[in-house]
Amino acid sequence: MNFLNHKPGVSDEQYQKEVGECWQRVQNWSEKQQVDYVQIMLYSMNQIQHGLINRHLQPLLQRDFISTLPARGLDQVAENILSFLDAYTLKQAELVCKEWQRVIADGLLWKRLIERNVRVNPLWMGLANRKGWMTNLFKNASQKPHLYYRKLYPEITRDIQRLDENWRTGKYKMSKIQCRSEQSKGVYCLQYDDTKIVSGLRDNTIKLWDRNALECTKTLHGHTGSVLCLQYDDQVIITGSSDSTVRVWDVNGGENVNTLIHHCEAVLHLRFDDGMMVTCSKDRSIVVWDMVTPREINMRRVLVGHRAAVNVVDFDQRYIVSASGDRTIKVWSTSTCEFVRTLNGHKRGIACLQYRDNLVVSGSSDNDIRLWDIESGFCIRSLDGHDELVRCIRFDNYRIVSGAYDGKIKVWDLKGALDQRVHSQDLCLQTLEQHTGRVFRLQFDEFQIISSSHDDTIIIWDFLDTDTPMLGVNEAGDDSIGRASMTSLAPSSMPNSSGHASTTNPQVPFQNLSAYTSRVHPAGLNQGGASQPSSRGHDMIGRLNAGGPPVSSMQPSSSLSLAPLVAMAMPPRPASANESLSPPLSPNNEQQS
Repeated sequence: MNFLNHKPGVSDEQYQKEVGECWQRVQNWSEKQQVDYVQIMLYSMNQIQHGLINRHLQPLLQRDFISTLPARGLDQVAENILSFLDAYTLKQAELVCKEWQRVIADGLLWKRLIERNVRVNPLWMGLANRKGWMTNLFKNASQKPHLYYRKLYPEITRDIQRLDENWRTGKYKMSKIQCRSEQSKGVYCLQYDDTKIVSGLRDNTIKLWDRNALECTKTLHGHTGSVLCLQYDDQVIITGSSDSTVRVWDVNGGENVNTLIHHCEAVLHLRFDDGMMVTCSKDRSIVVWDMVTPREINMRRVLVGHRAAVNVVDFDQRYIVSASGDRTIKVWSTSTCEFVRTLNGHKRGIACLQYRDNLVVSGSSDNDIRLWDIESGFCIRSLDGHDELVRCIRFDNYRIVSGAYDGKIKVWDLKGALDQRVHSQDLCLQTLEQHTGRVFRLQFDEFQIISSSHDDTIIIWDFLDTDTPMLGVNEAGDDSIGRASMTSLAPSSMPNSSGHASTTNPQVPFQNLSAYTSRVHPAGLNQGGASQPSSRGHDMIGRLNAGGPPVSSMQPSSSLSLAPLVAMAMPPRPASANESLSPPLSPNNEQQS
């Protein structure tokens, strides 16, 4: 109180007497009159006095509503209020008092917090299924006491941290399937869910594998050429082959219910979703189909524009995206099937791509991976590190995973790649080396990568259950717990036109990718995007011959919402129509570069 002005006042005795008299008068006033009198007093005071009065008022205005509501029979209201807290705040709320702790326990608020995360986060959903605690969640679950969920939450967060660490350090448990092809060897395409793996083989068959036993449960026969691409959902498996046909199979019985004959050369890739299918071929065409039923699939439109084999397609409700051996990526309108734009930049033919949101990621015979903004057509980043053709590529919200003819699978930091402040040397997180042949196709989710190769194997790289006993594989000695090569290869082998490492554009904010989750199972997308090898003992992509001097391209980025970037670009040299495929390799010489 020393900072108050000490102007002369009445004596303490006189003050106590006058306060008593004043209080007796105030007691006789109405509440409104009392408030009016206090307002007059406040107006006559200075700012320091206001602060001192406010200090006395604040504790008087505080109410412990969480403790008060249950006393009035409103327990559920108190529980609902606290159910909106995050984990850290909920933990702090338990420390307020015993009554708050009781409300949290009686309301099973840790259980509700876990359930909320499971609903909105595919990682939590996957952990719930894989770890088995999904059976203790939601209304129909077996009820557990509050303490079970209170201890479960930190266990889940530790699992997530360990999973992320395993991805970064390359710690995994490997399981291998030996496909034992009867004739020519090679697994060209695959897709998986929690119970099965469906694969397309060079020996003209489609094989279904049990995820737990890793044994073949069914083999589908019908194609007369290598099965180059496939996709399935809960009703059908659709496959494309070097015999130029697209076949539709019943996913349960395995019967061939429909055969589409239109393409005049090998069907290299296909995608279907929501009643629409797009196929592409070595004959340089793209076909859009309307899927009424599995037995009624009608051709809507043929898209022509590429000057070499169309190796891969992808689409959503806005765009169809295609890539070709002519070094270009073309964008088409999904609704009208009209051409929109061309993305130029790769120096040789393009073997694979994935398109989601505003982002396109492509891999090429120039050994590079490029990230594109589909709206502007600019190249956001170029990643190099593979030694040979990049054959398959997938990405989710956090990582890019690529496979190449050098037999390696590389894991890249997607968020870092979209941030131009991050140096290219820091983007390759891991290199996985277990395949002994070219990597043809891969698919991944939050917990694992599943890949197939020319070596006639399918490998499951499990980054979650690395400490559990290894599964018995159908070939002795194929299971192991390993660490990936710790050599994060720096992008140094592919200089740009100035002789330095590839594009360095201003920062690109990472947005909108969270609007979807590129979770590819159970009804996942046909993965990898590369064109597929033929049944004649050579690869349909071959060496996507670039012929001529390298093409220089610096493509800025935008959208995703990606801020437009500015960069100089040299116009690409027109590619000849026969640039995409080299002469066939002999079966005995297929592995040579």
